[in-house]
Amino acid sequence: MSTADAVIEVQGLTKSYGRFQALKSLDLRVDRGQVHGFLGPNGAGKSTTIRVLLGLLRADGGIARVLDGDPWKDVVSLHRRLAYVPGDVSLWPGMTGGEAIDLLGALRGGLDPARRIELLERFELDPTKRGRQYSKGNKQKVAIVAALASNVELLILDEPTSGLDPLMENVFQEVIGEAKARGASVLLSSHILAEVESLADRLSIIRDGRIVQTGTLSQLRGQTRTTIHAEFAHPPETAALAAFGDVRLDGTRLSATVESARIGEAMAILTRYRITSLTVEPPSLESLFLRLYEPATAQATR
Repeated sequence: MSTADAVIEVQGLTKSYGRFQALKSLDLRVDRGQVHGFLGPNGAGKSTTIRVLLGLLRADGGIARVLDGDPWKDVVSLHRRLAYVPGDVSLWPGMTGGEAIDLLGALRGGLDPARRIELLERFELDPTKRGRQYSKGNKQKVAIVAALASNVELLILDEPTSGLDPLMENVFQEVIGEAKARGASVLLSSHILAEVESLADRLSIIRDGRIVQTGTLSQLRGQTRTTIHAEFAHPPETAALAAFGDVRLDGTRLSATVESARIGEAMAILTRYRITSLTVEPPSLESLFLRLYEPATAQATR
């Protein structure tokens, strides 16, 4: 895929705060028209990466391109083509939510008035209240509406649903899907793994300032283990379970894991013992994330 297909392209990015190196030769690519999930715990380097992409921080080394521009040199022109939603929104205390939405939209060249009205209704946001009157969740809604009512090419979202209730999280997922259908590209950083699992076309997982895994969800799931719970008419022989991991056998009940690529082989083994009950749990994004972040010593024992 050519560089022209990328809305964000980062190569060898480095950034330090004093002696602490926040980014260590980080590579990241977000393709046009996709939702790209960006995962990692606090301190992994997500926010530093996003600040570099927004032109709020200058990288120490490496290359960062956003919409084929330099985020540090072309910050003004780029911010007319992208919208950003932080995880902790601060509003002008005396300005109404509607005024804040219109001001933010004006910085991006204007809003779609019909979409603005629709989003206010869907997010159940009263635009006549002043910034000081809003709860955290409603402040997030102001930023989300302002971003999604703009006809921007790129949305950079850093924990955008922080403070929203589950109903509003569902609305958020719907409108992001609609933005993608209109041709927008999205970089989505979120602690809500189910949200990323539902929305993302591709994922990048950051650990200690480096991307440690990237790919589609199905590709990443293929590197993890599937959980199997089974009950048999007769207990299986322990030696027959050598292909499984995390084996717990209690009489005729088995709980174990198996590499996703060996599911067929595992089923062939288990059917020899007359299965009476079977549950197969495909690997979740959460299990992949936890596997990548568990201590190296724990991974070495597997």
